[in-house]
Amino acid sequence: MPGKNGETFDNLMQSLMEAKAHREGRIELPTTRVGIEVPDVRAIRKRLKLSQERFAGLFGFSLSTVRAWEKGTRQPDVSTRHYLRVIDRNPQAVIEALR
Repeated sequence: MPGKNGETFDNLMQSLMEAKAHREGRIELPTTRVGIEVPDVRAIRKRLKLSQERFAGLFGFSLSTVRAWEKGTRQPDVSTRHYLRVIDRNPQAVIEALR
């Protein structure tokens, strides 16, 4: 396959040049966000009829973290988003598993 290595090198060099130009603010690169949607912690907590303190204590979060999520100053990481989805869908199973 003649030329394939040269083509790969050219593609890599083009990518590096684009990354450098982006870093320097000369070009804007398209982005795609992939991941699980950020759950509405306040809505989950309200649906469960729990105070912030009780929600945090019951599911192992710090109170300051729950408050930050609800204010929008922080977002749960991907693993925590999954955990919050399970809490939302089957809170009793989570409570029983944590006992």
